[in-house]
Amino acid sequence: MSELPGIVIAGASGRMGQMLIRSVLDDDRMRLVGALERPGHDWVGRDVGEAMGGAPLGVQVYDDALEPMARAQAVIDFTAPEATIALSHVAAQARAAHIIGTTGMTEAQIAQLEPASRHCAIVRAGNMSLGVNLLVQLTKQVAAALDEDFDIEVIEAHHHHKVDAPSGTALMLGEAAAEGRGVVLNAVKDAARDGITGARTRGHIGFSNIRGGDIVGEHDVLFAGQGERIVLRHMATDRALFAKGALKAALWAQGQAPGEYDMLDVLGLKR
Repeated sequence: MSELPGIVIAGASGRMGQMLIRSVLDDDRMRLVGALERPGHDWVGRDVGEAMGGAPLGVQVYDDALEPMARAQAVIDFTAPEATIALSHVAAQARAAHIIGTTGMTEAQIAQLEPASRHCAIVRAGNMSLGVNLLVQLTKQVAAALDEDFDIEVIEAHHHHKVDAPSGTALMLGEAAAEGRGVVLNAVKDAARDGITGARTRGHIGFSNIRGGDIVGEHDVLFAGQGERIVLRHMATDRALFAKGALKAALWAQGQAPGEYDMLDVLGLKR
């Protein structure tokens, strides 16, 4: 049996799922051992290579995670909150690392991952790119250096298929700004402005969301003072960078103790 870590990809038929599958196949440090789709999906039971329109790969698409996870060392999961929570229980049973890129999770849903983290390593991030995680650190530092005379606004843009807002990355940036200011984000968060909202509340962190076309992901953190503005920006032009980060996380998680981690741990940027 190969000593390379076996990887399962959840949400195989989606754009991100297919990119992750191709990325694993192209990486000589790991092997693809299974793909997952929801029950009733027409990919279930098929060879994933043929389902993607190519040659057979000898890897099946499953609707029950237990069988492929028993042969895996990690599962990479960019799906939906409910599916991610269910998959965390299987990852815990299999003692396989759970790499989570799923966005739109509530605090209550995130808390439901904690029992699984006692048995397996969970790496969860709203964004898995190196550049974004550097931006998170910069946002925290700038927010700590500037007082409430500077308003903070997180501005994000994504493709028209995205279903959650603000994006997971925007929330990461908001959390970093709040941490830099020494406050709790939920206490100072302004989102979904509409109508006569009144003047901006001093010290609040705002979110503005754009959806359109095929925008992969753009994030600005605006620090707006009197007579000057500071803008920190990250622009993603290729979804492959998220797959690259997820694979890096899957490799890093091998041998890690059970627990909850993020990409700052993976990239060695934790302070």
